Amino acid sequence: MMENLLKIKEDLYSQCLDAINDRYRTVQNTINEIQVSLTSETKSSAGDKHETGRAMLQLEREKAGSQLAEIQKIKEILFKMDISKTLKVVGLGSVVFTSQANYFIAISTGKLIVDGVQFYAISPSTPIGQLLIGKTVGDKVVFREQKFLVNLII
Repeated sequence: MMENLLKIKEDLYSQCLDAINDRYRTVQNTINEIQVSLTSETKSSAGDKHETGRAMLQLEREKAGSQLAEIQKIKEILFKMDISKTLKVVGLGSVVFTSQANYFIAISTGKLIVDGVQFYAISPSTPIGQLLIGKTVGDKVVFREQKFLVNLII
């Protein structure tokens, strides 16, 4: 039984890692495309138009660079998690089964499915994450006027 529960946590962790790696690749590709555009853009007779285009590309590159830094921070959060541990109190890395929905307290990647069961991967800093942190089995939580019960923590 416990092995199956830990497998759920491993699957959720793996799906979160895949999602963040996909986002990383997408942003990296965007940066590469911007770089190609910047280097291929040659000075034309329309000088002002050229400079405006370069400035826009530079801004896009900076924005993509910020996204990359944010993704790196999110990856670090995942790498700090020890998914082999089972906690009695909800914290980072916990899988929480409630009477309303199931949550993986990790990073915000949205809906995940493991063995046909739906989970929501959420950051501890989200409103629902903040409510769940520190809770134990049997605790009641009220979120947006909905009451639910913590049934199981992995």
